[in-house]
Amino acid sequence: MKLLQSIILSIAVIISASDRNDHKKELSMSQTEWAIALHGGAGTISRDIPDTLKEQYYSGLNEALEVGEAVLRDGGTALDAVEQVVRNLEDNPLFNAGKGSVFTSEGKHELDAAIMDGSTLTAGALTGLTTVKNPVSLARIVMEESRHIFFSGEGAEEFANQTNVDRVENDYFHTERRYQQWQRTQEDTRLNRSSDIDDKNHKYGTVGAVAMDRKGNLAAATSTGGMTNKQFGRVGDVPIIGSGTFANHVAAISATGWGEQIMRNVSANTIANYMEFNNESLENAMSFVLTERLDPGDAGFIGVDAAGNISMQMNTAGMYRASLNSHGHRVVRIWVDE
Repeated sequence: MKLLQSIILSIAVIISASDRNDHKKELSMSQTEWAIALHGGAGTISRDIPDTLKEQYYSGLNEALEVGEAVLRDGGTALDAVEQVVRNLEDNPLFNAGKGSVFTSEGKHELDAAIMDGSTLTAGALTGLTTVKNPVSLARIVMEESRHIFFSGEGAEEFANQTNVDRVENDYFHTERRYQQWQRTQEDTRLNRSSDIDDKNHKYGTVGAVAMDRKGNLAAATSTGGMTNKQFGRVGDVPIIGSGTFANHVAAISATGWGEQIMRNVSANTIANYMEFNNESLENAMSFVLTERLDPGDAGFIGVDAAGNISMQMNTAGMYRASLNSHGHRVVRIWVDE
């Protein structure tokens, strides 16, 4: 009898262990191993844009998403992923960053960028670049090789001279579409009439990416050509760590929208702090900032938390955005009600 009981007990232990292993396997399969989200600007995006242009935007978002997917799927870092995604968007003339940047009031191009590693809180930022092809890559060099975080104007260009980043003439960033946009605002200014560029509900041009890698590390990067017809020396939210770009152990956030409002509310950092201090979800924290701290039409955000949860929200009519995780859940959208 004792022998039979011993055999039964042994079988029960084996079954129990097998059940636990199966449960662990199920948990492991349900966990998100990596996640990435990106944006290409938010604001009032007309649904009347030609189908061909609409398809170009969807194609551009998908292409950038695939760049990030390749990095993370193969075990690359979140930092590598966000840098490579933003580089891709900087090279796409559809978006207001890198090639395709808007014109300043003086008819030039001035570019800003920032990147942040959530695992170390190290960051790099630049403003007023005029000859750097991919500002986000220079921002990473600032983060990794400089004892400073933020360079501006001539100092940023001088720092670039000490690196091997790709350089271009300022007119490389020129596109006919942005030039015509600038010409219209110049005419409006000359005639002292209101311009849609002064309307906070026009489309804001910024690109950004956030990611979580297989080690659970988070990173964020953002890049922009700024605001059309902006005045000399104007700096927006993108390179201000905590405003347009932020990453820590809780979340990685990239913003797009009316820079002055995003800065006033230190928006990206506020989202992460709201999560941490109130034990709230990324979704709820982002919603809080958009509804309780910002006004309708102000901004859009993308974020990913330490569990790989993604949120992409805006209080504008639309935001060029896309996301993907290790489970294959893919989202590529433009308007708020898609």
